Amino acid sequence: MMLATEMIVLSASVVLLLIHIQIQGGAVTRERGKAWNLSSRDGLQPPLGKTAARAQRALDNYKETWPALIALTLALETTGRAGGIGAAGAVVWLVARVIYLPLYLKGVERWRTGVFVLSLAGIVAMLVRLIGLF
Repeated sequence: MMLATEMIVLSASVVLLLIHIQIQGGAVTRERGKAWNLSSRDGLQPPLGKTAARAQRALDNYKETWPALIALTLALETTGRAGGIGAAGAVVWLVARVIYLPLYLKGVERWRTGVFVLSLAGIVAMLVRLIGLF
């Protein structure tokens, strides 16, 4: 049995989450050192530098829309509505999120925002499919 496109995107989104975590963790470790990384990190932490802060914000932003992708993917799959505009929306979300990360890390402002809006359009397409408009 072949997986629905939405389920493939969901699997890929976990890989993308791990990439986000690796980039963010690596950036902070480069700033604060391996001893900090291995510590309990109790107490107040100094502010992050530019790169580590951007990586953290990009990860936080990813975690804002990722739950919607998860919920919509599972809902589409369990209701038998996977495919069509929902599948296209999932792919749009994933491609936009892949593009978003380097744009955020490099500080590209307007394009980054446009790509974020595109990822939201993918989520809306999935929702439209779920509620039966297309």
